[in-house]
Amino acid sequence: MTTTAEKNMTLLRTAFQAVESGDLDTAQEMLTEDFIANVPGSPEPLHGREVWRLGAQDMLGAFPDLKIEVQDIFGVDDKVTVLLRFQGTHSGAFRQFEATGRQVSFRSIEVYRMEGDKIAEEWVAPDLVGLMQQISPAPVGATE
Repeated sequence: MTTTAEKNMTLLRTAFQAVESGDLDTAQEMLTEDFIANVPGSPEPLHGREVWRLGAQDMLGAFPDLKIEVQDIFGVDDKVTVLLRFQGTHSGAFRQFEATGRQVSFRSIEVYRMEGDKIAEEWVAPDLVGLMQQISPAPVGATE
């Protein structure tokens, strides 16, 4: 018998695979209509599927070959926690940084809450400092 936690972990893995393949429509359908995103730098939670989609589009625009590796995952009741490694080529603008062509790798710790067979809420803690260090211009006089 499959437990609720196992179903939720499978749903999350499927959503990551959809994002990695660029199928944002399928991934977005896995979210509740009133999806909530808790993201670093935002004083209040963000609401709605479109907010999620804009963030995913930004990542895929900057890193079109993005790979998402689930390094660890566990679930209890309606929550799933995951340790992810993201890898890709910085081929498009991300935040204030133009494309560098550099390979990047960074981790994120994320917690998801499910409602039924949909993802209802996320709390994400990506290593943005590490990512920004990888794509920021080298200091003047430094060699790459």
